Amino acid sequence: MTEKILFWLNSDLSTFCMSHYFQKNYPSDCYAIIDVTNKPKKFFIDQNFTKFEKIWFYHDYIKKFNGTPDIDYLKKFEKNYNIDLWKIAVNERLFYRFNDFYKFSDNEILLILEQECKLFEMILNEVKPDFFITNVTALHNHHLFYELVKAKGVKILMLLQSKLGYKCILSNELEKFDFDNQLPKMEKTKRSFEEIREYIRSFSRSKQYASFTKNFANSKSQLFKAALNYLLQINNPINKTHYSYFGRNKIRVIQGSLSSKINKFFRGQFINRNLLRSIPKNEKFIYFPLHVDLERGLLIQTPFLTNQIEVIRNIAKSIPIEYKLFVKEHPFSAIRDWRKISDYTELLKIPNVRIFHPSVSSEELIKNSSLIITIEGSSGFEAAIYEKPSIVFTKIYYTLLPSVTIVNSFDDLPNAIRSSLKKIVKSSDVNKFLELLEENSFQHDSWGLDSSILSLFYYGGHLVDVEITNEKMNFFMQKNQSVLENFALEHIKKIQQLKEYDNAT
Repeated sequence: MTEKILFWLNSDLSTFCMSHYFQKNYPSDCYAIIDVTNKPKKFFIDQNFTKFEKIWFYHDYIKKFNGTPDIDYLKKFEKNYNIDLWKIAVNERLFYRFNDFYKFSDNEILLILEQECKLFEMILNEVKPDFFITNVTALHNHHLFYELVKAKGVKILMLLQSKLGYKCILSNELEKFDFDNQLPKMEKTKRSFEEIREYIRSFSRSKQYASFTKNFANSKSQLFKAALNYLLQINNPINKTHYSYFGRNKIRVIQGSLSSKINKFFRGQFINRNLLRSIPKNEKFIYFPLHVDLERGLLIQTPFLTNQIEVIRNIAKSIPIEYKLFVKEHPFSAIRDWRKISDYTELLKIPNVRIFHPSVSSEELIKNSSLIITIEGSSGFEAAIYEKPSIVFTKIYYTLLPSVTIVNSFDDLPNAIRSSLKKIVKSSDVNKFLELLEENSFQHDSWGLDSSILSLFYYGGHLVDVEITNEKMNFFMQKNQSVLENFALEHIKKIQQLKEYDNAT
């Protein structure tokens, strides 16, 4: 019987490109949910790269924004699938806190959720997929579908960035290895900490990250072309057909863009004047790296910890008297126009907290600290590389390490900090974790591929509502054939592993 593969496709395009080579190498019936704006839609209707048995354009089914939501249906949905809808909705960046163009009412949000839930149930009941292939979830609708797929027991292949640079993981569940969630009993490679650090440097995640941020929305010529394209658009009803564009018109978008540039400039000036640029010597400190606001790591992965100022306050209340809490701004926050000046001012007021400039070396802060505390970031993993214990607020891959403590409540922080400060990191544990990580990772520069997609199709990341041509896509496919084909083969390999695991159990 032919297997059914369901894809989630969006403006990322990497999953779509991979699907072409996947289907060539793994005959199957393919289906797709497509979440794109109006202009790329025509490409997906006409394209002949991947043969889909059926496609659903997400926004074609989300049209009702006035009226009374069916609360009884939503209650039943929550109960049937054990999914908390408000938890997902309140953390949607479009619905709350981060949308400067439109304020959604309760009813509008509930009507959107109702239409989504009915659409997603209908699709899964019709297709009954064997596997669901997707990039990592970012917006609420994508994550809601992922949760529903998981609740129905469909096997998932979600692409996640590995803690090693230029490597990725395909996993059924966020921040979890599929087959083995315990450290190996035996250490295969006996590397010293210096050798471990040298190994990690050969897969420099920071270098990969820096390369992506350098190219993301930084080209002035691309910005000019994107602005010209946008201004010349006529009769594009996207602000009526796509709720993510509600409240947007050309004047408001231009005003918002100018305001954004001005805010970024003055916030940058404040950062340069007030944030520390050198690490004090002979001072005992605990290190907390700020996360970028608006990112999925906070909004989806740790939905109750999105207020980082409050998290920092609670940490500051919990540390031993002889310590300071050193907090560093994330350099990637520049893409989000930095934080509000009032946020930095609030942090600067906390007596035992010191705020560091984004240019300060995270590596040096980790090396000189006594303990690293992070909500869910990779700094906890990097801490172990530099023989430092760490605390996190949610379960992630590297919490398998004995040097990492998971804290579920702020009430537990004081004791967790004091006990963590006494922990000794062992090279044998780190080696075992790296062995497990290597077994579950594969070579793939997802950020590099995304950067190429943004550059060729989306004016470097400045505009996503663009027309995509078969000629341009064919050029991209041929140029990146080996990368995309290897990417597809890794998905096929993963499917075979999942089937073998099922047969064995």
